[in-house]
Amino acid sequence: MARTYHKNAVEAATADRYLVAIRLLRKGLALVDPPGGVDERLEVRTRLLNTLAFCLAETGSLEDGLAQMAAAREALADLSDPALRDELYSLVDGNRGVLLCRVGRIDEGIAQLDTDIAFNERRLAETTGDPHAIAELLVTGLSNRGMAHAYRTDQGPDRAIADLDRAVELAGRHGFQIREAIATHALGNVLQRAGDIPAALRRYTEAQRAFQDLEPGLLMRLRIDQSEALISVGLADEAGTLLDDVLPELRRQRIGQDVAEAELFRAAAALLDSDLVLAKRMANAAQRKLARRGSPAWAAVASLIALRVDALKALDAPRRPPAAVVDRALALAGELSELKLYDQAAFAQVLAARVEVRRGNTEHAERLLRDVPKSRRIAPIDHRMLLRLCRAELALAHGNQRVALAQAKAGLAELGRMRDRLGGLELVSGTALHGRELGELAIRLVLAGGDSASNARRLFTWLERTKAQLYRYDPFESTVDPVLAERITEVRQLSRALLRARLDGLPTAKLIARLAVSQRDAMRLGWSASPWGKPRPVATHHEVLSRLGDRALVTFASSDDEMIAVVLAGGRVRMIRLGAADRITEAARRLHADLTALAPDYQPPPLVEVVSASARREAERLDKALLRPLATMIGDRELVVIPTGALYVVPWNVLPTCVNRPTVVAPSATAWLSSSRADTEPGNGVLLVRGPGLQAAQGEIDRLAGYHVDAKLLGVADARVSAVLEALDGVALAHIAAHGEHEPENALFSKLELVDGALFAHEVGRMRRPPHRVVLAACELALNRVRPGDEPLGFAGALLAGGTRTVIAASSKVGDQPSAAAMADFHRNLAAGASPAVALADAVAVDPLRRPFVCLGSG
Repeated sequence: MARTYHKNAVEAATADRYLVAIRLLRKGLALVDPPGGVDERLEVRTRLLNTLAFCLAETGSLEDGLAQMAAAREALADLSDPALRDELYSLVDGNRGVLLCRVGRIDEGIAQLDTDIAFNERRLAETTGDPHAIAELLVTGLSNRGMAHAYRTDQGPDRAIADLDRAVELAGRHGFQIREAIATHALGNVLQRAGDIPAALRRYTEAQRAFQDLEPGLLMRLRIDQSEALISVGLADEAGTLLDDVLPELRRQRIGQDVAEAELFRAAAALLDSDLVLAKRMANAAQRKLARRGSPAWAAVASLIALRVDALKALDAPRRPPAAVVDRALALAGELSELKLYDQAAFAQVLAARVEVRRGNTEHAERLLRDVPKSRRIAPIDHRMLLRLCRAELALAHGNQRVALAQAKAGLAELGRMRDRLGGLELVSGTALHGRELGELAIRLVLAGGDSASNARRLFTWLERTKAQLYRYDPFESTVDPVLAERITEVRQLSRALLRARLDGLPTAKLIARLAVSQRDAMRLGWSASPWGKPRPVATHHEVLSRLGDRALVTFASSDDEMIAVVLAGGRVRMIRLGAADRITEAARRLHADLTALAPDYQPPPLVEVVSASARREAERLDKALLRPLATMIGDRELVVIPTGALYVVPWNVLPTCVNRPTVVAPSATAWLSSSRADTEPGNGVLLVRGPGLQAAQGEIDRLAGYHVDAKLLGVADARVSAVLEALDGVALAHIAAHGEHEPENALFSKLELVDGALFAHEVGRMRRPPHRVVLAACELALNRVRPGDEPLGFAGALLAGGTRTVIAASSKVGDQPSAAAMADFHRNLAAGASPAVALADAVAVDPLRRPFVCLGSG
């Protein structure tokens, strides 16, 4: 019976259910005096105590756990069977090694694990004992040692990968499914620390699928490691959501080390997201727990995050930073170095150097930077970016702008090489967060050089290096992951169920929660995709000017709350400063709100009059701030607009300067240049789709069919997701009239409502042959979630990133009747031979406030 308790307790402990395991082990110890010899009694007691010691160390004090293991080991001297004694010695030593590694005492832990693994390798080779049981012990030991090697920064990942590959192979051969998944998870951790984030995320996905089927309890630890990977690629908000999901359950189960590590990474995510209050609170909480647990390495890493918060506050303060911050950073660097955390030690030293630069102690800063070891290829990207930033700021302190800009350029190039290896639109767009400070520094430096034509050209180049890098890629053709497809189908079904519940007045809280979980699961599966595409070179002003012809391109940017425009027109590049960015941003948001308020088809005339007057005022205010100062430069030319931040919500043809003026919106000049290239295949045929629930859609689609006599029509009954995706593939022009919704927090689940549910942005960004032109007669689908670095992503954005050349969509809500009328005018103009930008400008001009459509892409 005691053996049964032990078996069940081991299963619970393997799944991180330590409190359950402790109860089972104590019950087993109460029965540990079975009939039989002394050896049998000692063996059972040792196994129970050994596992109990591990569980107590995980939920309480490491020293208590180690003391219990030492007592269990000492009692083994009374065993008369030497083979059994050696086996149990090995078992206890292996467990002790795992605990030591967990708290950062890596060398001690590996020494213990070496002994345990060598012993079981001999037993397996000599077939002394049950080969199946020995193989399981060996798989466990190899997995633990592989992870321990991964934390050693004085060696490469080869040893860790060799151990874990053997563990995966052995587990697969002997049918240990859960052990195979655990080793796969561990291999993901090794690959993450080696800097191969896509491969790590793929391993995490494999492990996640196995854990969901075999042992969901292990998903919590997996989420912690996934969050670390996401932080490394700039997805701080997603990492924070993951950790907020698991922390309450970890605390309930009192898994001490995992709670502390989760809090540590939550602090890192908050720091990256500029939430300094949460970052400091979480870092301090993690540091206290880790210090109590006897985990000096992890506690020092938590202290480093707390120090980073204090350093940022000191650097942002108007007065000279205090010397105490430098002293703390250098002391911590020494502590981290003694703990063999060399990357973290270097980071602390660079942080000290940066504060010294701000204090004016440039000679000391130079000495500190000289002593920083050369960055390893696998050093975390935020460490490399801080080193570049510090070198740039030191160069500026010496008055050397050329070196400062060279450091910024080199840092952004490093970041770009990392981005090139990533798959999934979220990952690619998130990386810009790490280069934000370098990019902002470069822009400030260029702006400080004045408003000359040569400086305007330099500014244009830097904006193209820092804006919307997601759209610099030619997407690779990819296969559909069947598990991801299954999850997206689940999201579609839940979305539909939620819509029905709302229409029927039924409770929706549980459905909303399930939908959120399902969306996150689908999104996480997408993180492990293969690289998104092949990067294109950044566009030069010469290339853009030659392609523009008689058009003008205006790219907007903000720096230190100043809005700037760079204008390319008539063979020249010029820049102009437009004033306070926050005032312009607020006007853009108010205009968006007014246009949304005007959307319903039927409203009281007095209300329409009041809101329309407000919208016209905001449009006038924006026009006066953004476009009229450029009047002599742009003349009456067609426009290509590259927005920034909140300007992505502006329907430009609503502004007085752009009424009846063909205007195209693109995320960057590089993206516009690519989408407008002449060698693009135009596609074949016309597709007209009518979604459900639109009163004016029947007449709208019938009118459009008259302009495109060869069009393929999908009516409401035929407009199923699979049919629409199939019909979109390779089509020259697609028009979809359906209800749409932008999802601000999860942009790739922005959607069009079809008869069998939602068609998501997730699905349109990976079509084998993207449609050439797409018209979305729906609300808000020109909107984007705009990440740092002006990385916009939404439904229309996913189409453009996937290779569609032109998208017509609304930047706010729009009524059914104005939408149908605008689309009839647009298609009539298009059929008469007008370009999409010209056709749309004429259509919107009829009633600008009720037709907030924009032309995105090439035009």
